[in-house]
Amino acid sequence: MNIINKLEKTYLRKDLPLFRVGDTIKVYVKIIEGEKERIQAVEGIVIRKRGDGTRATFTVRKVSFNIGVERVFPLHSPRIEKIELIRRNRVRRARLYFLRDLKGKAARLTEVRRSKAKAKATAPVAPAAE
Repeated sequence: MNIINKLEKTYLRKDLPLFRVGDTIKVYVKIIEGEKERIQAVEGIVIRKRGDGTRATFTVRKVSFNIGVERVFPLHSPRIEKIELIRRNRVRRARLYFLRDLKGKAARLTEVRRSKAKAKATAPVAPAAE
């Protein structure tokens, strides 16, 4: 392992859930306005994940007042308070850019139904003390 990877490893977050492209998530982001700090929730569909390590990002798309809004988040950013997995959808693409052209019911994705035993198996495990 080279020096850069060792340095980046200290900044990786281990408290994030496992999510994929197509999942509906809620991202709680710290917003700083002047001297005040508040938390804003952004709920939408993950249309892209890219990168690795500290450079990993994901794009969340939501429709707000009939206008599509996309936001790119660094995955390991300290500004992200937490990420909640709302629902898991079945997709066959790595990039869901086609959702930009669709509206209403046409933009729906098929939800994945999971058993409780399978949900426990895919839940993130707490990291071991090093």
